[in-house]
Amino acid sequence: MIDNLRNEELARQLSQLGSATIYEAQGAFGALDAGMKPLSPGMKVAGPVFTVDVRPGDNLMLHYALLHVQPGDVLVVDAKAFIEAGPWGDILTEQALHKGVAGLVINGSVRDVQAIQEMGFAVFCRGVSIKGTAKKQSGKINVAVTIGEVTIQPGDYIFGDVDGLVVVPAANLSSVLESALAREHVEANFRMKIREGVSTVELLELNAPLSQMGLV
Repeated sequence: MIDNLRNEELARQLSQLGSATIYEAQGAFGALDAGMKPLSPGMKVAGPVFTVDVRPGDNLMLHYALLHVQPGDVLVVDAKAFIEAGPWGDILTEQALHKGVAGLVINGSVRDVQAIQEMGFAVFCRGVSIKGTAKKQSGKINVAVTIGEVTIQPGDYIFGDVDGLVVVPAANLSSVLESALAREHVEANFRMKIREGVSTVELLELNAPLSQMGLV
């Protein structure tokens, strides 16, 4: 319980720094591919991962998952990048909000976009489709899933905003936060120096590579 509370606080602090900063602080690792987009630019998501592995074109396991998800969890769903049907819509969103789910990341499509936006539920997805899905096929919850080239484990933490999505193992939250804060300090100093007239070439010590190219 103490570890969970500590992780929640670490994740809360990380969520204030932005997905790009977290990704860089983690050593340029854990970013989902650029095909995963928020339904609205202002949407943000952060929290521990609850994974769901579903068959394309079927959403039975999403209904089942919502029986087991915990408040604050982020549903991370692998629908195998199938975008010609939307297994998630307004009714599932209503149920997710009732359960206190922090958001949805789905490797597939959703529908009922306007209703989801109006309900203020954070959704990151690969597409939007008007078509519905069946409720017949089994799947799995709380298993490792892979989206693009990133394998996501149950209990990992995921952070998303308009820049994208990044996954951080729970055990790494403290070190990533430390690196992210250090990075923020460096960039704040860069901004100050730029306002004083220093160039980015000087700040990033780019004279040597530019010189090798005959550009200086």
